[in-house]
Amino acid sequence: MIPFVDLKAQYASIKDEIGPAIQGILDTCQFTLGNEVAAFEKEFATYSQAEHGIAVNTGTSALHLSLLTAGIGAGDEVITVPFTFVATVAAIYYSGAKTVFVDIDPVSFTMDPAKLEAAITPKTKAIIPVHLYGQSADMDPILAIAKKHNLVVIEDACQAHGAEYKGRRAGSMGDFGCFSFYPGKNLGAYGEGGLVTTNNAKYNHTLRMLRDWGAEKKYQHVLKGYNYRMEGIQGAVLRVKMKHLEKWTEARRAAAARYDKAFAGSKVAAPAAMSWGRHVYHIYAIRTKARQQWQDALQAQGIQTGIHYPIPVHLLPAYADLGYKVGQFPHSEQAANEVLSLPMFPELTSQQIETVANAVKALASA
Repeated sequence: MIPFVDLKAQYASIKDEIGPAIQGILDTCQFTLGNEVAAFEKEFATYSQAEHGIAVNTGTSALHLSLLTAGIGAGDEVITVPFTFVATVAAIYYSGAKTVFVDIDPVSFTMDPAKLEAAITPKTKAIIPVHLYGQSADMDPILAIAKKHNLVVIEDACQAHGAEYKGRRAGSMGDFGCFSFYPGKNLGAYGEGGLVTTNNAKYNHTLRMLRDWGAEKKYQHVLKGYNYRMEGIQGAVLRVKMKHLEKWTEARRAAAARYDKAFAGSKVAAPAAMSWGRHVYHIYAIRTKARQQWQDALQAQGIQTGIHYPIPVHLLPAYADLGYKVGQFPHSEQAANEVLSLPMFPELTSQQIETVANAVKALASA
């Protein structure tokens, strides 16, 4: 079996470092926040070319608190894309604001800046571009439109640790950058985890209060806050993994390059790496109109695959109340019907890539 993701292989490669890191938390009993989390915040912010890093319990919480810190609530509108994981839209719902969708660019799978301005109304307060699959959205035109209309930009970088746009790291370009450390991410915790990056000192201060019950000091609750703190063990684990992130990222990029080479000249619709930046390949998604048949055939050959994501958010039953219908965002809908994610993880071997690629090419030429 060739797994879609192999977390056991990654753990085996760093087991000798992980044990002492976790033992350190057990010895100090800094189970919530603490020194390891604080050190990780600084290290990840520096890595992401941002001034501040605020660790939280999930990437969803990072998005939620960013919206609240920006003053967004009931009566406001936030623009994002429907081709994303549901958490992007859930966070907008949690804030009390209304989600307004714009379609994706069919090549990059990220927000189409050409569609953005038409969606802006007097109620619009923020834009959430999603850096999907490890590739940055086209940020310059998005930032220019946001500046023109005085809108907050919150980067959903939950799949884009270390991704770059014209030399700038994901999470450093907008007012906020939101990251997830769910175990399967490029930088994954051993449980849940998230972080907000920002270059704004005031936002940093507010975010730190909101994640910890709105307290300026213990029992001095200035804001109506949340219990969104990162656990000490996750901070310790993530600090160990940070040391390996660049090596793992380059391994992902090398695996993607091998896939690209294998698919060159074939009938396989491989993903596009846009010229504007560094793709970190959280996901390597091909496209096919025969997705179910391909997925079944690959599974029968011992090759696991994934689908990210089979239903665009505007068509999910949970968000039917937004009032969108089939056909309103054709590029998002087509992508949702066609994408198929192939095995992608740093420990993927050349032989495994060759096996997967050969199997996919055989399906494409059948």
